[in-house]
Amino acid sequence: MAGNKPLTKSQLTAKLADDTGITKKQAGAALEALADIAYKQAKNGFTIPGVGKLVLAKRKARMGRNPQTGEAIKIPAKTVLKFRIAKAAKDAILKAK
Repeated sequence: MAGNKPLTKSQLTAKLADDTGITKKQAGAALEALADIAYKQAKNGFTIPGVGKLVLAKRKARMGRNPQTGEAIKIPAKTVLKFRIAKAAKDAILKAK
């Protein structure tokens, strides 16, 4: 499954099933369960060992500029979701190139 495009959900499910010896249905259920757990636990920080971590971060209020008019605008503070890549994943991916 090499190529320049990311794997689709069905391709990922098939690859996971082949690599682990489970059915595609079981692999799909495992992926859905992982996503569901990640959504519920993100506020506490959710880690996928060897891949990365979902974390909540607070952005401060700041001044911005409307690109069409050049007018200064106030951007309010908000909470955002970030994904921090694990060092092991960075090292493995960047050395593979």
